[in-house]
Amino acid sequence: MSDWKPVSSQRSLTPDPRGRDDPAPGGGRLLARLLADPRRRGRITHVQHVPARRGRRAEWPAWVPRLLIDRLALAGIDAPWEHQVTAAEHARAGRSVIIATGTASGKSLAYLMPALSAVLGEEPTSAQGTVLYLSPTKALAADQLRSLRGLRLTRLRAATYDGDTPADERGWVRQYADYVLTNPDMLHRSILPGHARWSAFLRRLRYVIIDEAHGYRGVFGSHVAQVLRRLRRICARYGVSPVFILASATTAEPAETARRLTGVPVEAVADDASPRAAASFALWEPPLTDLRGERGAPVRRSATAEAADLLADLVVEDVQTLAFVRSRRGAESVALSARRALDEVAPELSGRVAAYRAGYLPEERRALESALRAREIVGLASTNALELGVDVSGLDAVLVCGWPGTRASLWQQAGRAGRAGQEALAVLVARDDPLDTFLVHHPEAIFGTPVEATVLDPDNPYVLEPHLCAAAAESPLTEADIELFGPVTAHVLPDLVRRGLLRHRATGWYWTRRERATDLADIRGAGGTPIQVVEASTGRLLGTVDEASAHTTVHEGAVYLHQGESFLVQTLDLDDSVALVDPAEPDYTTTARDVTDIRIIETLRTSSWGRATLCFGTVEVTRQVVAYQMRRLQSGEMLGEKPLDLPPRTLRTRAVWWTLANEQLNELGTPGAGPGLPAGDARGPRVSAPGLAPSSEPPSRAGRGVGPAPDLRAASDPTPEPVPAPDAALEPEPGLIPTLDPETSPGLTSTSASDLHSQTGEAVQPDTGLVTGSGPSPEQESRPVLAPDSASPPGTGLAPTLEPETSPTFRPDRDSTPRLGFSSRAASDSGREPRAGFVPTPRTEPGVGAGLDLDLPGAAHAAEHASIGLLPLFATCDRWDIGGVSTACHPDTGLLTVFVYDGHEGGAGFAERGYSDAAAWLHATRDAILACECEAGCPSCIQSPKCGNGNDPLDKGGAVVLLDALLRDVPKVTKT
Repeated sequence: MSDWKPVSSQRSLTPDPRGRDDPAPGGGRLLARLLADPRRRGRITHVQHVPARRGRRAEWPAWVPRLLIDRLALAGIDAPWEHQVTAAEHARAGRSVIIATGTASGKSLAYLMPALSAVLGEEPTSAQGTVLYLSPTKALAADQLRSLRGLRLTRLRAATYDGDTPADERGWVRQYADYVLTNPDMLHRSILPGHARWSAFLRRLRYVIIDEAHGYRGVFGSHVAQVLRRLRRICARYGVSPVFILASATTAEPAETARRLTGVPVEAVADDASPRAAASFALWEPPLTDLRGERGAPVRRSATAEAADLLADLVVEDVQTLAFVRSRRGAESVALSARRALDEVAPELSGRVAAYRAGYLPEERRALESALRAREIVGLASTNALELGVDVSGLDAVLVCGWPGTRASLWQQAGRAGRAGQEALAVLVARDDPLDTFLVHHPEAIFGTPVEATVLDPDNPYVLEPHLCAAAAESPLTEADIELFGPVTAHVLPDLVRRGLLRHRATGWYWTRRERATDLADIRGAGGTPIQVVEASTGRLLGTVDEASAHTTVHEGAVYLHQGESFLVQTLDLDDSVALVDPAEPDYTTTARDVTDIRIIETLRTSSWGRATLCFGTVEVTRQVVAYQMRRLQSGEMLGEKPLDLPPRTLRTRAVWWTLANEQLNELGTPGAGPGLPAGDARGPRVSAPGLAPSSEPPSRAGRGVGPAPDLRAASDPTPEPVPAPDAALEPEPGLIPTLDPETSPGLTSTSASDLHSQTGEAVQPDTGLVTGSGPSPEQESRPVLAPDSASPPGTGLAPTLEPETSPTFRPDRDSTPRLGFSSRAASDSGREPRAGFVPTPRTEPGVGAGLDLDLPGAAHAAEHASIGLLPLFATCDRWDIGGVSTACHPDTGLLTVFVYDGHEGGAGFAERGYSDAAAWLHATRDAILACECEAGCPSCIQSPKCGNGNDPLDKGGAVVLLDALLRDVPKVTKT
């Protein structure tokens, strides 16, 4: 499935109404097995057929040792591909290089050639060099070590150095290893602070290999960028300047991304010369059910239930399948449901299905990886802990349960199939989510669009400050280091001195405290001591959950899943960092809801769009989990809601927001929301209690703060999912399947279906995380904020800042973005050409038009939900990376205001990207709302299943009216 590229021309085939499609290559035969049940044939909205491609071989470089060539031949590698040699030659010549090619394209060999040649000694008399290999996960490092040892090179002393390495082995690694496999966490916390003990290794360091480099994005990527600058600084102290070799999935602007990550010029190799097996990629939409959800909206069958059925069917056919699920809880649910289905038809196979996720004990993960390679496990449901490059060969199919957040992540996951060269099948199963609905009915947004560029901001002061302290503790900072760490350094150092974290002397800046400086930066943003999940009756440790996501994943009453077993949380003790659970078999899932408040701290940029204004700046967000919902496992039916009493969290971050002038609102037939008008009065009759605000989607990861809990307004979609520990894959987050270029991939065809349905909420929601922190000012407490909306995965938090009273760790949730609705039926209404193969259907636009009875708060709330859901198409973010708030009259602007903010302390660059691409982003938001076939709003367009105010008020037609007014005078280029 490597090297899929955007397709500009496709042959669109509509499925035969009698159920017989045109013969499809490769994975089409696997897809036909899934469609043997006639009821499923209407669920396929598009099939992309990818033809096989021949590889282009090259000669071994003359400098590669003969011994290495012979060992590689024994491993089945007779000759390299062209792109492997090109990248290796760059590295050998001393030029840092990034190889950005598709999944299973052999990136490992590209860096192994120069790296192992340096270790073995390229000339008999040359000194042997050392290699430092960095991977985002322990699993990937362990997999690489297994491959290295398989070469049986007696002069190679390779070893892992991570949290699982026994203390007695660490001394041997420091003294004798010449190929060390570790992760950014250990480099940050152990190797750099103890560089004196690593001096022998560092003096000979020739290459630094950064695997899965595309995963280093957002706040985590910004932290890693500063860790790498600290590494370069320490290496210079020992007289070496190592070459960086980065392996990445296909991304936009790979050279620039690599330069921002490493701080050095980088060459890019992106022409993939590896062969590709035939494959089929299907877009799959679960059917609508007879159930009705919140406010009477139609309910679609959950993606997790659909994926579980598909997984069970493929296991029965002995098709080894990996199902990627957005959350830990979802992965457990898919595995459990698949086992139950197999118990009914093939009980002997139920034991060959398992779940894999972060939070398992190390021995459990290693056992699962081994069983998967040996085909003892045929079906595996996993979070993206298995996304990043673990070399599992022989997989026949991949199910992607819900849009993973970025095209890069989608291609990376789908690329796990067909790695051994056999036919492959990938299926994207849409969740009841507006973005998912939009994508499965707009395949050109997936297959016809370039992969996103990676977003990271090393100059984020919240990221930079703790790393300057850590660098000073490693070796005093000097004036020469200011350029290395970036232009913001000169402004940050005086503040660190003022706060007593550094001491300035004539010779530089010194760390003088007794604490470890590295403790100031939590590079994965886990935020606090992990919560241990313990079975109350036996004392058995089931796993861990990061502190920030505990509020949404292991609160009292939460359903917790582990290895196919389900538990109910009886007690969450944040002081003792423990959650006590009891075994249970509930037929429902739980989803946390929270409320959010926002305050503008500083406006950094503005752009006038006629009388409307677009802004970018710093805001303070406060969130609190206040309740949880229970939904039927298979159907998503709402069963009830129970209150929770948990502390709030606060973070200071960056946001993009837009306002409409009162004159514009008056022209729309609504009263202006001027400073003198109480916001409660502007809400209209739908809101019974003044000051109650509809909510959007808040990210969930802020650190602890002090002060009373604010009078928070409702927030929707608050569920966060934690950034995986080193052993979990980047969530990001975070190799892609190469995309297909029509000019170089003859024979490309596609199959599209014309039917389109809206989507609603999924039963199994992802894990979520929260924010605690100081309360807002009195003005904040009294102001009605209309719609906070956020997304946050449990564990996607930020590093603690240096001010204890203002340094929360905030993290957004995976599934908390607003639900936007998309449908191709109204394509002609939105000015787009309809897709081949479908007939536009007239659309009802309730309330759209001049002088209508516009519900102003509901319209702003709906527009905010929709805009959050669309931003991931324009910024390299996942839904849990961002949140939002809307209000008919915000006290800081005196106007109708809609905010979308980064769910990370100090910002992550996503809101800034939204500001830069605001015109295209907000146009897409408007089109998405118009395209949804529902009449008054549903989870596929403007509803959010986690809206803290119960999706009330919402005005679908009003959202379109507001967006039309906003976009009427939009400039061609946003001013900066």
